[in-house]
Amino acid sequence: MNAVVKFLRENPVQYLATVGRDGKAKCRPFMFAGEMDGKLWFCTNNTKDVYKDMQANPNVEISVSSPTYAWIRLHGQTVFEDNMAAKEMCIANPIVKSQYGEATNPVFEVFYLKDAYAVIADFTGNPPQEFDL
Repeated sequence: MNAVVKFLRENPVQYLATVGRDGKAKCRPFMFAGEMDGKLWFCTNNTKDVYKDMQANPNVEISVSSPTYAWIRLHGQTVFEDNMAAKEMCIANPIVKSQYGEATNPVFEVFYLKDAYAVIADFTGNPPQEFDL
């Protein structure tokens, strides 16, 4: 878990892929919010298409590469939870706070990845690191 969290924090804008309600792949920039209680947390807005897509099909994959050409692929199922501690953790990010104001904002949603699996790899030829989270 620590290596995955470190990689996501060091590369703050990831790309979240969903299956759209139209059946087509969708990919959007996203930000990792943090790890809490052994879960990887993210946040979004319940009026956005991405929220509606994840409600219809919770299977997602997140990917990002580093400036040194290493990358992570992380997949799992989104679980939305009305978790005030997770919302407070997310809202501590100034970018998130500027969008939602307070953790109690009714459009502000948090989710974690259930049955998450991550692979960190690079072009060195070394075997990738694999993580069941």
